[in-house]
Amino acid sequence: MLFSNCNAFITFASIMSNINYSSKLLESAVCEFAKLPGVGNKTALRLVLHLLKMDTESVNQFGNAIIRLKNEIKQCKECYNLSDNELCSICANTSRDRSLVCVVETIRDVMSIENTLQFRGIYHVLGGIISPMEGVGPADLTIVELEEKVSQGIVKEVILALSTTLEGDTTNFYIFKKLKKYEIDVTTLARGVSFGDELEYTDEITLGRSLINRTPFESTMR
Repeated sequence: MLFSNCNAFITFASIMSNINYSSKLLESAVCEFAKLPGVGNKTALRLVLHLLKMDTESVNQFGNAIIRLKNEIKQCKECYNLSDNELCSICANTSRDRSLVCVVETIRDVMSIENTLQFRGIYHVLGGIISPMEGVGPADLTIVELEEKVSQGIVKEVILALSTTLEGDTTNFYIFKKLKKYEIDVTTLARGVSFGDELEYTDEITLGRSLINRTPFESTMR
């Protein structure tokens, strides 16, 4: 690795961008912000300087919110969504149709589908998709838990709402084979979602229509 730690990287970046850190505390804070995805060294510095301009109470609230998020957030025991309690607000809602399960890759996909206002069932978050190149196999996902949920006999339809990528389609097929022995409908989103797209980047109208016009998964294999 070119840089063994964040401080070494920031030292190099400081030279390259003519940034002179007069404070080790400032440099340390910038280092931590720069660890976030999509946040470069200059952006991290801008964020830290903005925090310094804020009043102490606001900064404390910001810090406490992050600490509480890490220490107190839970995983819903039913769908594996993030939640403040053992059950997320969706699973705890008795008006949701528990016979209809939408399988998604991440919690961001739950948010995307909920924003369409077109789905009144419940979700099952896999926690990823099968990707041998990244070392992710079926055992790393909540596929076993999904099958256990279906085996209870309440579920009538499973909607496979994964990203329309090669990895997503591979995961769809694996789940379909696992659920084929049960007397349920296994459907997938209509191809309003273009191949290669991720759900979180699909507009709400297109995603909503793809959900409403879902098709039997088996028909996509022909």
